[in-house]
Amino acid sequence: MKRILLAVSGGIAAYKAIDLTSKLTQAGYEVRVMLTENAQEFVTPLAFQAISRNPVYTNTFKEENPAEIQHVALGDWADAIVVAPATANLIAKLSNGIADDMITSTLLATETPTFIAPAMNVHMYENNRTQHNMAVLKSDGYQFLEPGEGYLACGYVAKGRMEEPLQILTRLETFFNEEPVTNHTHSSFAGKRALVTAGPTIEELDPVRYLSNHSSGKIGYALSEALADRGAKVTLVSGPTHLAQPEHANIEVIQVQSAEEMFEAVKSKYKQIDIVFKAAAVSDYTPAEALTHKLKKQDGELAVTFKRTPDILKYLGEHKTHQYLVGFAAETQHITEYAQQKLQKKNANVIIANNVGDKSIGFSSDDNDYTMHFANQEVIALGKDTKISLAAKILDALETRWQ
Repeated sequence: MKRILLAVSGGIAAYKAIDLTSKLTQAGYEVRVMLTENAQEFVTPLAFQAISRNPVYTNTFKEENPAEIQHVALGDWADAIVVAPATANLIAKLSNGIADDMITSTLLATETPTFIAPAMNVHMYENNRTQHNMAVLKSDGYQFLEPGEGYLACGYVAKGRMEEPLQILTRLETFFNEEPVTNHTHSSFAGKRALVTAGPTIEELDPVRYLSNHSSGKIGYALSEALADRGAKVTLVSGPTHLAQPEHANIEVIQVQSAEEMFEAVKSKYKQIDIVFKAAAVSDYTPAEALTHKLKKQDGELAVTFKRTPDILKYLGEHKTHQYLVGFAAETQHITEYAQQKLQKKNANVIIANNVGDKSIGFSSDDNDYTMHFANQEVIALGKDTKISLAAKILDALETRWQ
């Protein structure tokens, strides 16, 4: 049984920490909770004690066991520490080495892997000092659970919401599954240069209308994070998505709109890349002419002429030298047959296929069900799982194969 130490600081999102404790406990983790004095203005120790069935720690100087120093022993006890929510104040204290309460004293006295889930007003989050403090902590090895966008307690609709408890649970499960690779330098991806494409492209018809698809970009972003965690230097070429931009030090993000822009961005980096994950859902066609003014409604039917966009995966296959090429095939029928055909036509090393006709997986869903088809005819079914977990499974399968 893995042991989680949950540190809760004083923000309105502290109520989510109760749900997180419940989800972690139900998933089989042993959970112990620490609360700052300010956190107790929002939630009570009794709520966490009832759910975790463990004591709750609130005072550095209240030693439950005289045989040990509590804030040192707790850090040693845990397999992972989660700070959720993490206020701007706590982040600032931690980045400056201040230890003036139970949580900061514990964090300063431990070498246990620590995850930080910021939650605050968008202006506090974007403040240069907060960004600097988070950058310092990232460089020190702390892992961040990036806040999402949505309605904030202050009334803004913006970035600053604490990551959802279910997503934190998924991240922890991925971490523990990857632990032998993530925490050591022997990953075959360490020091390598990876390129990942993600999301849809937008092909403009006029200033109002465009052609696109339902791709969310989630698997491409998950792959980028997983590669960076294993030591790769990642270039993420992303079409328009609603996802928070990765802030991992090992990830460079290039934002694009159209298939042509994505093609040019990929070409500019390709020679220096060791492995490519072509996960973006690129439009196959674009209007032959993009109008500069809005196309007005007319009587009768409308005919629009389209032209082919660059076939990025085919280009990469034709021009690869040392690169290892991983493509994706989103199909609605004949999944295996089309994946095998794509392997040959695109000169890829691997095609990862999934059935987007299944409404329970794919595109906007958090889940998918992938099968990896290798050029040597090996096939690996990864099964249905979250995209975060599938990203780890894909890299696990490639660890000893791609080189």
